[in-house]
Amino acid sequence: MRKGKTSSEFGRGGELNTIIGKGTAIDGNLRVQNSLRIDGFVRGDITTTDTVIVGKEGGVEGIIRAKHVLLAGRITGNVAATGKVFLEATASVYGDVKATRLVVDEGALFDGKCKMKERAKNGGKDEVELIEEGNNSSLNG
Repeated sequence: MRKGKTSSEFGRGGELNTIIGKGTAIDGNLRVQNSLRIDGFVRGDITTTDTVIVGKEGGVEGIIRAKHVLLAGRITGNVAATGKVFLEATASVYGDVKATRLVVDEGALFDGKCKMKERAKNGGKDEVELIEEGNNSSLNG
């Protein structure tokens, strides 16, 4: 994580209970309660109730839906977050991003569109709008 940033500043109050280690490859969709860290490779869509962290050597080919997303590795696909998306200097993102807040470190690569809007008031629940691969209509309002 970025120097000087604490996990509470990023909003990672949830429990990190799933780690995909370096050298591990998963082909399939993932649904995770709480947070997920990826240091390996995932080909498939990822949905979590809290934070997705993709480490420097991690990679994802698919759609990520989460409360917060911290990217230091490579992503090919769209990202939808009800909170913050943070691209560290080593991140490469080839796809669209939809989030309430976006932070991009100098050196990060972002090749796609970004849509930001205020968090919807849904009785206290956050919802992530579905972003379909190859269909950017949900990003265009």
